[in-house]
Amino acid sequence: QVQLVESGGGLVQAGGSLRLSCAASARTFSSYAMGWFRQAPGKEREFVAAISWSGGSAYYADSVKARFTISGDNAKKMVYLQMNSLKPEDTAVYYCAAGPLAAGTERGYDYWGQGTQVTVSS
Repeated sequence: QVQLVESGGGLVQAGGSLRLSCAASARTFSSYAMGWFRQAPGKEREFVAAISWSGGSAYYADSVKARFTISGDNAKKMVYLQMNSLKPEDTAVYYCAAGPLAAGTERGYDYWGQGTQVTVSS
């Protein structure tokens, strides 16, 4: 069983930055790939970024590429999402997820956090 707790959300002006954190409770944290998803009001949850500890590969949705960076700290069992140049369309609840592979779909993840709200004002 893996528990995930996100933090770091908030209100920011367009062009600003936020860093989301995800704390994981897992005995074998390094065996999981970690992902970030988001869900805007009235929309389906969508993939944002993922990281695989094996090789340290990172993957991004086209909409956030070059603006967002996913990283992690295995020793601390933490995953981060650095978000720069934020846009109003980035407004959503952001979720951290853990699964066997760094997948770009929800089905690839077995565990989810409760989410943290990010609001970007214009």
